[in-house]
Amino acid sequence: MSTVPCLFNLCVGKITTAIIHGHELTKDIIELPPDLFDNLVRNLSPLALQNIHEFRERSADHSCEFGCKNASFECRQNCGRPFYFRCEDFNTLWMMLFMTRWSNIKRIHPSGIDGNDKSKLNQSLDWQQLYWEKHLQDVLDEAAEKALLPSFDANIGDLTISDSIMDAIGHRDTCCCMKLSFHCNRFGKYMRYLRLQNVLCVAETCELLRGCKLQSLVLRRVISKTQVDGLLMLLKQHRHTLRSLEFIFCHIPSAIFEQFFGCMHIDGSETHGIHDLYIKSSRVFDNKSSLVPSGLLPFLVSGRDLHSLCICDSKLQAMHAKLIFDVLVESSSPLVTLEISENNLAGWLSRVVREPLDSSSFIEPKMPLKSLRELTLRGNNLKKEDAEDLCYILVHMPVLQCLDISDNAIMDGGIRSLIPYFIWALLKDYPLTDIKLNNCNLSCSGVANLLRSLLPIKTPLNTFSVAENELGSFIAAPLAKFLASPGVRKLNIEDIGLGILGFQQLEDQIPRETALQYINISKNRGGNKAACFISKALLYAPNITCIKAGGNIMPPESVEVIYRALKESRDHGTCDVLNNNGVDNRSACNHARWSLTLQHVNPDTSVIYTKKVNLRYWT
Repeated sequence: MSTVPCLFNLCVGKITTAIIHGHELTKDIIELPPDLFDNLVRNLSPLALQNIHEFRERSADHSCEFGCKNASFECRQNCGRPFYFRCEDFNTLWMMLFMTRWSNIKRIHPSGIDGNDKSKLNQSLDWQQLYWEKHLQDVLDEAAEKALLPSFDANIGDLTISDSIMDAIGHRDTCCCMKLSFHCNRFGKYMRYLRLQNVLCVAETCELLRGCKLQSLVLRRVISKTQVDGLLMLLKQHRHTLRSLEFIFCHIPSAIFEQFFGCMHIDGSETHGIHDLYIKSSRVFDNKSSLVPSGLLPFLVSGRDLHSLCICDSKLQAMHAKLIFDVLVESSSPLVTLEISENNLAGWLSRVVREPLDSSSFIEPKMPLKSLRELTLRGNNLKKEDAEDLCYILVHMPVLQCLDISDNAIMDGGIRSLIPYFIWALLKDYPLTDIKLNNCNLSCSGVANLLRSLLPIKTPLNTFSVAENELGSFIAAPLAKFLASPGVRKLNIEDIGLGILGFQQLEDQIPRETALQYINISKNRGGNKAACFISKALLYAPNITCIKAGGNIMPPESVEVIYRALKESRDHGTCDVLNNNGVDNRSACNHARWSLTLQHVNPDTSVIYTKKVNLRYWT
């Protein structure tokens, strides 16, 4: 038997329909008493709420009949007029609409806010802008799927939007509202971050997006001349506002890049406004030529505000990398992040002009990469000799904080070459804080030697990672000493072969107070000893918030061990042990994954802190 709708819901439905269709009663709706109006707007659909916004903006542009501009609050009080344009903050409503529609979203903004981490949601964000930006992105993605069909032969703007998307904004009609052109014209002004498929890189799309103020543009699979021409038009159209440009899976002749970068110059000058340039999995470098794509080097030179450069998996050769690096050295760009990864660059660093490595080199950097804070050279087939060459270059980056040379077979010899740099970098005014050496063919001896060299540091490292190196159980003792002096906040020792013996040693030698906030001990086959180490870490690391321990073959009884530690680790704390179905269960189970959560209430501030431990059980 169907439920009879209440009178309020029926009224809200009728009012929503009236607002969506631009009924003249919208003005009367805004004049409702505050309590009734507030209840109404909480139940409006996104499109109806948008219409309320736009009506208020249009009305605020007019003078009141007494001659006062903008119908301000003071004007309406003095003139005795109704309070038409109350300044209600709808931002929370837009945030709720956003999170309801895209509940599982991870990235909602170019800054990378995690939608699942409620503590990071910034209430000052313009959630109305984010809502319609994401909505229009979904509309464009759906339109791209239809345009890719062989049977498609029409205008891009005439593509119809699915009922599911129209229902999501609270409006379904057979009129022009279901066309792509309507959504671009209506909500294009909110677009800042755009991800565009190749099929939409045409002149018609440029016209549809004319009202946008793009700041970030991601281009995927641009391969044909028609798409290149459409892209050139789009770049020219938004060159004044565009700050980030990303190419993914693009196959563009190197000669055409000169046109791309040339059209980005502002008002005929030799400079551009791009802050971030990313070239990922795109074939833009010619393997048979020693020259880089035309226009790229002048583009880097003219980038007065270039902060980030990423060239990843793009067939970059050592000769190309040398030219790019030389240009960056000579340019005045305030480069902060440099990533050159997943390319074959063995021997590249030996070609770079370098100064002799002596004490003066550590004091007065002679290379102008003085602003570089993050350097990623992951997966470039670098060898031991390249690590030796890298040491000569790193000392000329005085504020470098993050170094990632993972997935390079530098072995213990390469680490020995880098240890003098690490010692200097950890004690300088702007110390190195993040070291990532995953899968570098390191042995227990090499890593133990590195850990001993890190003992004199004054403050904890932010990140230290030696995952996926076969270190064995004997690395446990050096690790325990490292954690005590003063250690690291985020430690990644996944898949290093600790085993039961290694976890036993870590449990016995772990210091009674560590700086750990995050630790990954996955894939070390520690069994119940892994659970015993987790219990010690929970007791001795007061700031720990996340432990990843998957793939350790822990028996079901280890749940009780960890639960007791969670209970003892905090005064005034409560602990919940949850399985996949969210059912409380502290005994043996047959479920594949568990989530342990500790909530600690600070008795002084009443602030609630949460601990989560994710475990995987093989029974």
